[in-house]
This record gives sequence, structure tokens and C-alpha cells, in this order.
Amino acid sequence: MEAQKDSVVILIVDDDELVRMTLSVLVGSLGYHCLIAGDGVEALAVLRSTTVDLVLTDVVMPGMGGLELLENIRLHHKETDVIVSTGFHEKASYAAVIKAGAIDFIKKPIDQAELEAKLARAVRERRMMRELERLSKQDSVTGILNRRAFDEHFSLEVERAYRQNYPLMLAVIDIDNFKEYNDEYGHQEGDNVLKSLAEIMKECTRDSVDMCFRLGGDEFAVLLPQATINQGTEIVQRILLSFIERNFGSTSLSIGLISCKRNKKAAKEIDEKTMKERADQAMYDAKKSGKNCVITRI
Repeated sequence: MEAQKDSVVILIVDDDELVRMTLSVLVGSLGYHCLIAGDGVEALAVLRSTTVDLVLTDVVMPGMGGLELLENIRLHHKETDVIVSTGFHEKASYAAVIKAGAIDFIKKPIDQAELEAKLARAVRERRMMRELERLSKQDSVTGILNRRAFDEHFSLEVERAYRQNYPLMLAVIDIDNFKEYNDEYGHQEGDNVLKSLAEIMKECTRDSVDMCFRLGGDEFAVLLPQATINQGTEIVQRILLSFIERNFGSTSLSIGLISCKRNKKAAKEIDEKTMKERADQAMYDAKKSGKNCVITRI
């Protein structure tokens, strides 16, 4: 549990140095990693350079107050949660603060036991939400990422590749004759084929770089950031050969491989849709070419 707490980053934001230091010592003593800022402007600078799980902020501060900071966090740092603290004399109600987007509210002077309980609940709820989010993007049969995750990652990776000027390859993979195999051997054996392909994709791609997805049915995809056409071809050929070596009856793979280069003259959504259609078409061309092959489109 302590190791889990130590991985949680909490940012204390208060213009009173004594309060800041007292809270940072208290939060640190509870096992969390603590950062500090003197107002909202300083806090946003920290948030731009560091991943922060939770912000504990005062309301009334010079420069930028807590509610303005809260609004900025909601807009630009959606993964960060906020707890607002106020003095008894300050006009900030629990309802108003929660409506503004905070996850909780605590009155000053802050009681140690109350703060400990609120932080523990916030961290617990964050973990639950992250786990639910992870499960919602995971394919239930193979354990790899699903189509929802693919759509999100694809959009991010296309934009990142354009900004940082590196190549991005997309492979769409379809299992040939899968329906016939499923009909002959049953759904359990069919699921074993799907699981095996997912395992092969993970084995043949680069850890923490490439991303593997099941799009649905017998269709899969691989995103290959910072991979040249030759590197991308080598990776998908490895996937194809490894799958054939498993010998799942008459099944094989048809793979379409394309280079994803952002066309700034086209709207983002249309451009991304065109890329996906090109990858699909390359995969269908592989099927028309006799299956069990890779078709590459620059």
C-alpha cells in the first residue's frame, strides 16, 4: 500500500507559506509524493511540466485563485482531480465548489484525520475509475486493446507523428477462412485462434512502442510509431509467418500496411478516416491477391 501511495502525486496550492509547508509535511507523512505552489499561476506551471494526480488548493489567492485554477485544470488537465479548501469566513459553498468541478471540499483549519480520509477516498476512487476506463478499452477475449482504444490512440499518434516529424505505419490484419474454422472446430477453438494471434502480435512488436488492437470479429490492427516502411514490413511479415507456424488449419492472414502521413489540407477527421480506409483497402487487396500475404501502400 505504501508503494502505491508513493506513486500518487499531490500538489498543494496555497499563498500562505506556513500553511503550504504544514500541509506538505502532513501529506508527505501520509505516504504521498507532495509538490507545492504559491498560487494558481505557479500551480499551472507545475502541471505543465509534471503529471499530478490530485490538487489541494485554497480558494482566495493573489494572481490566480482556486476556482480559476480549477477551471483551467478541468479544461487542460482532465486527468487531474481537485479538492478545494476554504476558511470558514470565505464565501465558497460545498455545492458551488462541486458544481465547478472539484471532487471534494474541506474547511480550514484542516483537520488531519479529515484530510487523511478525503485523500484516501479520492485516491481509491481514482484507481477504480482508471480500472473501469482500462477495462472499457480492453478486448474481453484476447486481452489486448479494443476498437474504442484504437480510435483514440490512432488520432493521437497521427497528430504526434506529424508534430514530431517521424514516420507512422498502420497495419490492418484479417484472419483468412476464420468463419470456416470456427464452424468446423467450434467457438472455443476459434477464440484460441484469436488469442494466439494477439500473443503473436505482442511478441513480434516492440515493447512500449507499438500498439496492438482487436478491432472486432477476426480483424486486428497494429500501430507502429517511428517505424519506416521497411521496418513495418519486417514486423508484419514476422506476425504472418509466426501465425502460419501455429498451423490453425486453413487459416492465414491478409495484411494491409500503410504509411500514415497527415494531410493538413484536409480536416483532421476526414484525413484520419481516409487513412483507415486505405489500410482496409490494402488488406482487402491482400485477400484478392490470394490471401496469406502483405500488401503495402505508401
